[in-house]
Amino acid sequence: MCARTAGLRGRTVLVLEHNRRIGKKILISGGGRCNFTNLHAGPENYLSNNPHFCRSSLSRYPASQFIELVQQHNIAYYEKTLGQLFCRTSSREIVDLLRTECRGTGVQLNTECAIERIERTDRFHLQTNRGPVECESLIVATGALSFPKLGATDFGYRIAEQFNVPIIEPRPGLVPLVPRLADGRHWPFGDLSGNSLDCIASAGGQSFRENLLFTHHGLSGPAILQVSNYCAPGESFTLNLLPEQSPKALLEDARTQRLDAARWLEAWFPRRVASALGEQFAPAKPLSQLKQSERDQLVEHLCDWALIAADTGGYAKAEVTVGGVDTAALSSKTMECRTVPGLYFIGEVVDVTGWLGGYNFQWAWASGHAAGEVI
Repeated sequence: MCARTAGLRGRTVLVLEHNRRIGKKILISGGGRCNFTNLHAGPENYLSNNPHFCRSSLSRYPASQFIELVQQHNIAYYEKTLGQLFCRTSSREIVDLLRTECRGTGVQLNTECAIERIERTDRFHLQTNRGPVECESLIVATGALSFPKLGATDFGYRIAEQFNVPIIEPRPGLVPLVPRLADGRHWPFGDLSGNSLDCIASAGGQSFRENLLFTHHGLSGPAILQVSNYCAPGESFTLNLLPEQSPKALLEDARTQRLDAARWLEAWFPRRVASALGEQFAPAKPLSQLKQSERDQLVEHLCDWALIAADTGGYAKAEVTVGGVDTAALSSKTMECRTVPGLYFIGEVVDVTGWLGGYNFQWAWASGHAAGEVI
């Protein structure tokens, strides 16, 4: 996007790609259909040490502009849910769009090109495995640490460190969590792997109503991936497993209930899930015979279940990286480094992380466009 935007201005642009082909992360995204943007993308959908940093780029290149580009290339798409737009056929169409746009503006693309050294005098001097390169502007669009099997590395961070650009400590984002119970016990629900529930997951002042998925090691699914951005290992998050029910009504029903917790919960959960939750959340006797404090605890677990994020699925299962190049070191209008003229950082390598649902692609397009307009 950055190369295409600069090419439209008549700039001579060279893209150095260390993989054999471009857009590998695009190709696997959205189950192979690429959730290429979100209709509702705005600053409130992003996490950063400076939550206002992304506002300028997003306002100058909103989702509507990328949608226009998609339409110009006759790519069929659809809205899946919550403003998420997907290709109807294949994510390869988005890669082809970007490649075609770059070719149309004279952008040169070198694949399997590894950068071995970067030096700066009045210009940038790069030594690559395909020979030396000189340039006035150097744009770092390396992505970050998520999906190492696709070639993700810390190279962008190493460039930042070379030029004394500060970095916010990175960690996996949009990633499955390995929970621990609030009383310190290990996760006891591995046998529920494969079961999915509607819930409200909350952390860091944010709440998301989507599905959670039980896994062998913990929890995944859209709701969990969303809160993982706001919940570093060691921090807490909460789950409301019955978002349609009021705690007051549940307590009132439980007070006269002849069923035990496991049987009672079958009204809302699959039998295996109800049995496991009931066993963990209440003694095995009719709810009407429980102490009031025990019924209170049962309903609290159902509607405001506090858990600790003991660990995550790591970068191998993370869709994005939280943290990165400190936005305080960059211009929000141009993405240029304040202390190193001509050096730009865009996309995931920057400390701007979007929600699940096309927001991170929109940040890529918007930040790339911002730099491409000025280099």
